[in-house]
Amino acid sequence: MILPNWPVQDKVGALSTTRSGGASTGSFSSFNLGYHVGDERNEVVANHQYLRTYLPAQAIWLEQIHGDRVFVVNEKKPVTQWPQADALYTNARLQPLAIMTADCLPILLASKCGGEVAAVHGGWRPLAAGILANTLVQFKCDPDDIFAWLGPAIGPKAFEVGSEVVAQFCNLDSAHCSDFVEQNTGKYLADIFAIATRQLAELGVTKVYTDKLCTVSDSHRFFSYRRDGQTGRMASVIWRN
Repeated sequence: MILPNWPVQDKVGALSTTRSGGASTGSFSSFNLGYHVGDERNEVVANHQYLRTYLPAQAIWLEQIHGDRVFVVNEKKPVTQWPQADALYTNARLQPLAIMTADCLPILLASKCGGEVAAVHGGWRPLAAGILANTLVQFKCDPDDIFAWLGPAIGPKAFEVGSEVVAQFCNLDSAHCSDFVEQNTGKYLADIFAIATRQLAELGVTKVYTDKLCTVSDSHRFFSYRRDGQTGRMASVIWRN
């Protein structure tokens, strides 16, 4: 497990899994948490059960759709199936929120007092669609009192995209143009950490913490869809203490 190093660790629980320590085999070796990737279901179930031992309660998961929808978790309204969305928000105590990634950027958010938390699936499509703005509007506290942690994702030397992706972000904000480096092939290398950090800053969140761990370059620790194609999924989870 990777634990965020940020100033709110005494107020919120948070972790990001690696690919190690689970029951899955082959391309999914070994701590795959994705039911939808072709792994043996009983092995994924075992991995979820193991993850549960680290959490105060059963996590709420998403059917991630690469859009801008945020699902608000209300302790008075039980969640009976995985919502279709790309971010989760709650102010309920001891309720873990989980998102899955295998190159996309996991973004965990917490208020300074620890009373509000969110987990965001920060793929380029959700980021371009405004998923961060839609998540932050759920917070009651001032944006300056929100802390962000950016987990493992495809790094700036590995994330090759086409000009249409560049255009989407540059049309949103011309400052995003500096988050892409053109290659001789006509493609661009994108820095998804910089994109998310820039968008958070524009929304008033400047306390951002990350080690910029690259999923593609570290095959020992991380699953990577871009690198391997058929592969497992990691989880990033956050909850109020």
